[in-house]
Amino acid sequence: MAPRAIWKGLLKIAEVSCPVALHTAASTSERIAFHTLNRATGHRVRRQFVDAATGKPVEKEDQVKGYEVGDGDYLILEPEEIAAAVPESDKTLAVASFVACKDIDDVYFDRPYYLTPADPTAQEAFALIREGMRRSKVAALAQAVLFRRVRTVLIRAHGSGMIATTLNFDYEVRPAAEAFRDIPATKIKGEMLELAEHIIATKAGEFDIAGFDDRYDASLAELVKAKLEGRRIAPKKQARRENVVDLMAALRESAGVAAKSKPAPRKKPASRQRKSG
Repeated sequence: MAPRAIWKGLLKIAEVSCPVALHTAASTSERIAFHTLNRATGHRVRRQFVDAATGKPVEKEDQVKGYEVGDGDYLILEPEEIAAAVPESDKTLAVASFVACKDIDDVYFDRPYYLTPADPTAQEAFALIREGMRRSKVAALAQAVLFRRVRTVLIRAHGSGMIATTLNFDYEVRPAAEAFRDIPATKIKGEMLELAEHIIATKAGEFDIAGFDDRYDASLAELVKAKLEGRRIAPKKQARRENVVDLMAALRESAGVAAKSKPAPRKKPASRQRKSG
């Protein structure tokens, strides 16, 4: 049984419409979660808003949103005023354009969702859109009101379905130049570059995210299990990290280790030469 959809609407391309459903693709619900307790009683504690000046608790009905217009000066916004700013949803993913998959800058990616046909009658139109994009090697850029905001969504063919990824707006993504400003222009060539290419080649593989574990969450799970069983887990010692002083020496050593870990190709038996005479 397919997971419950978190949104349903129409995927619209020009005059072609297809009922679709969004499903959560990534979730943190399986992670180990803790509650905050009162050590003395073992009871859960709850958060409470207090007045920053008086220190007195503020009840929920007395809490309002405020926008700071000066130092300690706030413009109060009533709940109905904020609600009026929420855009009206027509439940439509309206495709504005198609872009080449190779031209997509994933720095703008926000959250992925699975996109499926909303009902059996939509399957043919859904497959037509999916295969058209797959064959053309393009993705669709669409907009829709999702979760109280107008969101830009990138839609791509994925297996028998599609992936809809919400995108950050341009103002939300910091320019790369800000982060890279202090990196000097350095030319790498010769043996150093060849060694780096060799190491990369020996570690070539295929993308398989299942091969990477969440070590922190696994450690927390083991800690909980040990405490339930009355066992004590000793804190792990942090491995000492040594600074690399000689980059070339480190590259040569890494290349040697990589070569040893990779099985050597089997040599073909030398062909026998016939003696003359």
